[in-house]
Amino acid sequence: MTAQDQWFDSAITRLADPQNQRVWSIIVSLFGDLAQGPDDRISGAALTRIIQPMHVKPEAIRVALHRLRKDGWIDSARSGRSSEHHLTEFGRVQSAAVTPRIYDRAPKVPQNWHLLMSEGGGSLEDLLLTESYISIGRSAALGSGNVPSNCDDMVVFDVNARNVPDWLKSRLCPSDLIAACCCLADAVKEVRSTKPGEVDLTAAQIATLRTLIVHRWRRVVLRNPDLPPMFFPDDWRGPDCRDAVFALLDILPKPDLGALNAPI
Repeated sequence: MTAQDQWFDSAITRLADPQNQRVWSIIVSLFGDLAQGPDDRISGAALTRIIQPMHVKPEAIRVALHRLRKDGWIDSARSGRSSEHHLTEFGRVQSAAVTPRIYDRAPKVPQNWHLLMSEGGGSLEDLLLTESYISIGRSAALGSGNVPSNCDDMVVFDVNARNVPDWLKSRLCPSDLIAACCCLADAVKEVRSTKPGEVDLTAAQIATLRTLIVHRWRRVVLRNPDLPPMFFPDDWRGPDCRDAVFALLDILPKPDLGALNAPI
């Protein structure tokens, strides 16, 4: 086994998500990263070459694809003797909705904030279903930008944070999220630092590593609200993790789908 092969196998082990190795979720991350366009297709053979090195059996891939087709995320079609898979319109819309947050290297923290308070239910619960509002209690939510129009049944304040207590920091950034962020930051740094000088990975191998990285980063960043630093605990490593993730992705550029789908 060459040094490159050893590094690739070790990278898979370090980058695999210890908490969520659900195959259907990995496939969603894969398509969101590599094949989000309406004409993008990934062959069944290419999909197997990408996912199987993650110690996922072919039958598990077939089950996951069946679930994603049933849920309206993926569609499949025969192409000669093989199959091709692509995101449905629903799948593309869902992927596009989170893509800016996943790939934003320097998110801008809003400067204007407002606080909404309610007796419970009603408009506040509706607003909490959106990504732009953060629950800070049973009857209060923090939002950025302009106050929405449907707030007649709530108390509304324009606010500037003067103090953020530990209980709110813990609610916004719970211990499991902190641990996941730290673990990912350490993993991507180790994989990058141990990489042999020049590696000649196949398109499928690059796709395997990118999928593992994006899958774990997605699970961190989509739970992490864009708030000023004072809202986070002292041990929060979000910016450090973001920098480490993109430093590794930069040396693993997206492979061309033609090369990815080319028969071996």
